[in-house]
Order: sequence, then C-alpha cells, then structure tokens
Amino acid sequence: MSIISLKNISYKYPLDEKEAIRDVSFTFEKGRVYGLMGANESGKTTICNIIRGFIPGLYKGQLTGEVTIKEKHINDYNIGDLATIIGYSFQNPFTQLSGVKDNVYEELAYGMENIGIPRNRMIKKVDELVEMFQLDDLADKNPFELSGGQKQRVAIASMIALDPEIIILDEPTSQLDPKSSEDIFKILHLLKDQGKTILLVEHKVDLLAEYCDETLLMNKGELVMTGPVKEILSNPMVLQYGGQLPQVALYYIKKAKDTNMKTTNLIPLTVKEVYEGLQKDGEV
Repeated sequence: MSIISLKNISYKYPLDEKEAIRDVSFTFEKGRVYGLMGANESGKTTICNIIRGFIPGLYKGQLTGEVTIKEKHINDYNIGDLATIIGYSFQNPFTQLSGVKDNVYEELAYGMENIGIPRNRMIKKVDELVEMFQLDDLADKNPFELSGGQKQRVAIASMIALDPEIIILDEPTSQLDPKSSEDIFKILHLLKDQGKTILLVEHKVDLLAEYCDETLLMNKGELVMTGPVKEILSNPMVLQYGGQLPQVALYYIKKAKDTNMKTTNLIPLTVKEVYEGLQKDGEV
C-alpha cells in the first residue's frame, strides 16, 4: 500500500538559479525501511522537507509535480496535520529539544502534553521509551547537559513518543558511537515491525545494508538509482554517482575484479551474511 508518492517533483530554492532536485518520482510503501543516499547537496534533505510539507510552505521557492501522503494531496494538509502523521528527527539534536523542560523524563512527555494525551497514557508511553532507548540513567538529567549522542537518543525518542506513521531520520547516528548507532537501528527495526514507514538519510552504509529494505541514491538533484538494498548496494555504479558501498561488498567486488569473475547482486553485504554463508558451506 502506497503511503507517500512523489510524481515528477522539481524544486528551486528562492534566489537560486538551479533546481535543487529535478523530476523525482518514487512511491514509498507502508511498513518498509528506505535508505536515502547521496553526496552532500545531492538533494536528500530537500526531499525530506518536501515530504513533511516544509517546502514550499516554509521555505517558499518553486515546487512542481505532485506529492501525496496516504493517497491525499499534500496541499490538503496543514503543517499541524502532517506533524501528527510524520515524525522528523534533525541531524543536530540541539534544535529538536524543547528548551522548556528540566529533565529528560519531562522532555519525552512534552509533545504528548501539547496534543492533550491523558496523563496515565503519557506516563506509560514515557516509561516504554525510557526502557527502549536505555535512558534510565538520564531520566532525571537536564537535556542540555547531555552529550551529543545522548541528546540524539532523547530527540529521536521524543519524536517517536507522538506515534507517527511515517518516520524521517536525517543522519540519526551522526552524533553516536558505533554501539549506540547499532542500538538505534535495532529500535528502528522494532518500529518497522509495528508497521511504521521509515526514511533514513544516512552515511553509515553498512547499517543501511543490514536494516533497510530499499535504497534510493541521489546525485546532483536527480534520483539516479532505486531498488532493493541487495541490488543497489552491490552495484559498483553507486561509487560513480558519489555514493558509498558496504565494506563487505567492496571486498567481494574487488575480489571478483582481480579474478575476472562476474559480480552479481548475490554477493554478501554484511559480516553476518558472510558468516551465515560460511556456516552453510561448512567452513565454520
């Protein structure tokens, strides 16, 4: 079932001479995880802002094409309506914290307070988030006294507290160490199991390979490659468009090149896949 549809979308920021994105079309299906890749200024954040209604509503500029959310034209929503459907996490968590709450526990409840969630439901939800995001030791601390990685976890948890159907994460692990990054992706996997549709803008391509269903690659404002993760992240063409490939895939592509073997989309993308393959062959 389609939950987001982009049809021939082009957009030019005010005062810019060139379009930031050109003729982008794609359909996002409910309950799937999508990885949005590309070099800096390739148009990734622009697409995210179009989907959540900030373009052209807040950023102005010239937008052409058609955007539908849940099979309803985006112009038929106001920003408030979209905020209940779409959750967005910024790359810099500092900009997402409310600044009006003295501790993490209350920060997690802030959004629910604003939309009138009953107190008992609010407390239950916050307790669930504290456990899910491993925030027990931080619950009584001031959000602005936390490290960057801790702020990021709180910011994402606060967004998820509102139970959006669509979750957009712009570099969610940029402030996190490898262990915390892995923990966030595991949480996203749980959210997918709940039927959430997730769009990830992420440079840690090894994590995309493990957790995403499909990959979109942007290059200079154009959507140049789309398809299942296994197909896209094993394709050397990604590198020519300024994207990245998982380390495991790079190893097997180089190995195939050195031995004149033909690469296929069946090459492993993760260490887990390599290990499972070796187990299957009886080599471990």
